Parts: sequence; C-alpha cells; structure tokens
Amino acid sequence: MPPTRFVITGMGAVSAFGIGVQSLADGLRRGASGVRVMDEWTAIRGLESRLAAPVEDFDPKEHLPRTHRRTMGPMAAYAAVAAREAVEMAGLGEEELACGRAGVIIGSTTGSPSVYEDFYRNYLPDETVEDVRSGTFFRIMGHTCAANVSQTLGITGEQWSPSSACTTSTQAIGLAMLLIGSGRQDIVVCGGADEVHPTVTMIFDVLGAGAKREGKSPAPFDRGRDGVVCGGGAGVLVMESLESARRRGAGIIAEVCGFGHVTDTGHIANPDAAAMEACISQALREAGVSPDEVDFVSAHATGTAAGDVAEARAIARVLGPETPVASHKGHMGHTLAAAGALETIAAVIMMREGVVFPTLNLEETDPECAVANCITRQVETAVNTVVKNSFALGGVNTSIVLKRWQ
Repeated sequence: MPPTRFVITGMGAVSAFGIGVQSLADGLRRGASGVRVMDEWTAIRGLESRLAAPVEDFDPKEHLPRTHRRTMGPMAAYAAVAAREAVEMAGLGEEELACGRAGVIIGSTTGSPSVYEDFYRNYLPDETVEDVRSGTFFRIMGHTCAANVSQTLGITGEQWSPSSACTTSTQAIGLAMLLIGSGRQDIVVCGGADEVHPTVTMIFDVLGAGAKREGKSPAPFDRGRDGVVCGGGAGVLVMESLESARRRGAGIIAEVCGFGHVTDTGHIANPDAAAMEACISQALREAGVSPDEVDFVSAHATGTAAGDVAEARAIARVLGPETPVASHKGHMGHTLAAAGALETIAAVIMMREGVVFPTLNLEETDPECAVANCITRQVETAVNTVVKNSFALGGVNTSIVLKRWQ
C-alpha cells in the first residue's frame, strides 16, 4: 500500500476582517489590521493592555437557527459558520457527513469566556443558580466547538477537541492526519476557534506580555515590539485522503505533507529555540522536503521579546537566512486556538496568488531576529512549499508542511 496523502478540500474562516475566506484574503491583500483599542475595557482596574482584534458585527441569528444557536457561545458560533463554509467548499452533502467516515476535530483554549463571565456574575453575589439557563453548560464545556459543529452539520464520525491554546488548531490538523492515515476516518473537519474577552487578554497582561502601543502593535520581530494582541475568530479546514478526494471528484486546494510535534520541558512559559528547531526538522523529515525547497515560513511570532527571537533562531538554523519569514498576527491579532488554521488558510491564499504578505508593524527588525529573513514588504514569488509554525505555553511546539496542489 502506498503511504496516505492528505489534502485540503475546503476552508472556512471567521476573523477580524469578517465572515468568509474571501474577507480574510481581501484584508491580507490590503495590508489591513483588525486591531483596535477596546474602549469598553477602560473601567477594568489594573488592565494595561487594551488592544484586541475582535470579530465585529457578528450576529449569530443571521447565520444559525435557534435550535443550534442556543447552545453556542460566540466561539462555537464562529466555528459553526466557518465549518459550514469549509464543508460547502468541499462539496460534502448530508449523507457523506452522516455516514460515520467523516469526523470533527475542533478545539478552543477554554469554553466561552463571555458565558463564564455571565454565569459567575449571576451566581457569586447571592450564590444562586435560579437564573441559570439550561444551555449554559454547553457553551462553557471544553469541547463546545467540536460538539456544536457536529450537531449543526450532522457529522456522526469521531469527535475530538484538542485544547492547547496557541497550538490547538495545528494539533487538530496533525490529529486529522493521524486519524485519516490510520484508516479510522476518510474526512475530517478540523480547526479551532476563540473569542476576544478581557479575561483572555489579562492573562498575557499579568505575564508581562500584553501589547500596549496603540497603532503599532502587535509588531512581531520588530525592535520595539511589546507583546501580544489577542484576536477572535475561527479557522476550519476539510482534510481527507487523496484517494477520498479523487473518489468524490472534489477540488483539491493544497496538500499537507508533514507534521512536527515536540514538547519542551525546560520551562512551562519560556520558549526554547532548540525545541522549535527539532519540531520544524521533524515536519520536514515527515514531508520528505529539504530545507532549500521551502519558499516561505508562516511564523507563529506573536510580538513577545523572547518568543520571536527563539523562533527566528530556530528558522535560521533549519532553513537558513534567506527563506522569507512573516507573521500575520498584525493583521488579525493572535487568535489563539484559531491561529494555526487561520494562518494555514492565509498560506494557501499566498500559494494561490504567488505572493508573500509581510509582517505588519515591522519597521526595524530586532538584530536578534535578523538571523532570519523577516520580510517587511510584499514579495511576488512562486510559493509552492510552506512551513507553518505554532507554539504554545506549556512547552507545546507544532509545525506543518504545506504544498501547493499542482
């Protein structure tokens, strides 16, 4: 038996640029940023970072029937809308989704933080649950996105929900490869979702990693970078074996040919360049791709002092100093569990259009990051092979290798 090949046949997105892959592509082409000052956070004492990239003007009532909507917080609604777009693009019908050979792997960092807030605001003053609605648990449970997508689309295969913050949706892609490669599933709807909320930003603020420079943050790789700006949204891919896609006559968007996954146990919060290097190298080995074949690196780089330097060093060691590198956190913020999938979709857009979109707000590259080719302007070039990195607190390191479908 020849080895399994894994292809993307559908993509769906909800981001700070709006609903749909087309909205994301348009925002990237314009060099736009969804980051804004969250004036509504002004009253929160001690919160110094008030920047975010929220999904604006999203009304679930316009996109989802009440029977499904009532068990969804914002992040699950984002995931359901993105998943529906991906499934429609892949040409999957109700029978295929319900046959048991199609599964769901969609995660989030936590359950919906806005629903958590509402619950505890009602519960704590008088310690009463009299006003708690029956759908509350389904909005805050850890697998809310996967469960609600499965229910909404009628997907009856395996349901998984990784939760590793910034690496969640990249793990989902890797797990999809494992499920398909083992023969357990033919098709997997995979990705991640998260929502903007002050309690999410305050985590980075407390760690001293929340960005504060209005109009100039986040600024990955920049000498003046000052931290993370959180964003909201969902990125969802339909992945399947090449055999399955050909049998269905599906349009193939790109190929995922390698997955690296390495744990760093040196420190739960501090990034480690050696672990990142090992992760990228593992993905390349699995893909059978040499460093000189890589046309672009979609960096995880979030704008933190230590993380950007560690990643730049790892990229330079594995791929050399010439391979173009960019992070797209400046465009849509750090969307946490959605980041790996949304940035994979961005990479596919660049493959299709033969262009590399630069890092926003990168005005003067930090000398310690300059070991890698951190591009500051749009580059017109053939993009056939991409390495996509995602790294998370807790020592989680993931990388995937993508190829343009020819």
